Amino acid sequence: MADRIFNVLFICGGNSARSILAEALLNRHGEGRFKAFSAGSDHEGAVDPEAIKLLDHLGFETSGLRSKSWDEFAAPDSPVMDFIFTVCDDAAGETCPVWPGHPVTAHWGIEDPSPVIGPEREHAFFQALHYLENRISLFVNLPFDKLDSITLKTHVAEIGQTAGASVPRSQVA
Repeated sequence: MADRIFNVLFICGGNSARSILAEALLNRHGEGRFKAFSAGSDHEGAVDPEAIKLLDHLGFETSGLRSKSWDEFAAPDSPVMDFIFTVCDDAAGETCPVWPGHPVTAHWGIEDPSPVIGPEREHAFFQALHYLENRISLFVNLPFDKLDSITLKTHVAEIGQTAGASVPRSQVA
């Protein structure tokens, strides 16, 4: 199990910011052990320029990043996902396609930086990247070869509750 590459899909509504950041982060920090993808339930068709600006500034590869529908990953010829993480509350509440292979799923909600305007916008993107990087660091350092499936599911769910976890609208008074 330790020698295989795990496929990970990050899902967000628009696939323009948080899921794109997560894809870039895991592909860099996954050290060849993970292949990350991102998609949206209602993809916007374009990546937020602030996400690309931040990733470029930090030296990430951005040439292949694009906004895409989750339908691309539900097709029969798609890569089989080992893990699927929703990074926005809207996507977590939607009815997802049936994913082949029964991947481990968890919600890693992060506040959306895209609607922020003015001088705080750059900071909002940096903060989202920071929270995602912390979660991805915890994830890639899990002892996958020593965890049974139930324990692994528990760990990835707990990672989603670390600093920066968003509160679903249904829980806001």
